[in-house]
Amino acid sequence: MKVILNKDLATLGEEGDVKDVAKGYARNYLFPRGIALPYNDRTVKLFEARKDEIETRKAQKRQDAAGLKEKLEALTMTLIMPAGANGKLYGAVTAQTVSEELAKQGFQIERKKIEIAGNTIKSVGKYKVTIKLYESAGAECSLTVEGQPVKTETRTPAPQRGRRRDAAAEETPAPVEGSADTTANADAANAGTASADTAASAGVANAAADAGAASGSTDSAAALSTDTPSENAVTETSQSAENPAE
Repeated sequence: MKVILNKDLATLGEEGDVKDVAKGYARNYLFPRGIALPYNDRTVKLFEARKDEIETRKAQKRQDAAGLKEKLEALTMTLIMPAGANGKLYGAVTAQTVSEELAKQGFQIERKKIEIAGNTIKSVGKYKVTIKLYESAGAECSLTVEGQPVKTETRTPAPQRGRRRDAAAEETPAPVEGSADTTANADAANAGTASADTAASAGVANAAADAGAASGSTDSAAALSTDTPSENAVTETSQSAENPAE
């Protein structure tokens, strides 16, 4: 589909240029934003009437580009980037990096207009960067990339705790399997023996006490038998006293 550009578009062309584009691109993007108009007799006549005006603006653009070219080529940019001792950058310099640096110095240049050989810079050194201006005009800028040493912290190696633990484990004899159970059983056996001894001692004491009590009873009975005459003897004595011999 043919269209006539109503405005400059970096990716397509300048005002007044006739371009062939996809229908969807024209209807969904170019026409709603007023960037282009459909190519037909009416629009052709419209741009024919504006031809002188368009050419005057183009001439002004060429003049501005020439002045900008002189300023850019007289400019020397210096970028300081983190780098290693071998000059390799920690990262890279891109078109966006250059665009941001130019903005700091008062030049508004789109990154799409900046060309870097190889697309990126990954080492310190001096380079040339090409900037597209207007039509075929362009400027070559000098770019110096310097490395900034990166401080590295010296770390003291941590003590090897794992080896110490291993050595301690080797020095300490490994516990015998079932030792805990054996100790518990031994303690229980000792406790049982002590209980048995205590019970036996108590039994002996009780037996001695019973024997002592029995002996005491026997002695008391014997004493009573010796000190007190029998009833029969008393009876006989009484009878003898009452009945003298005839």
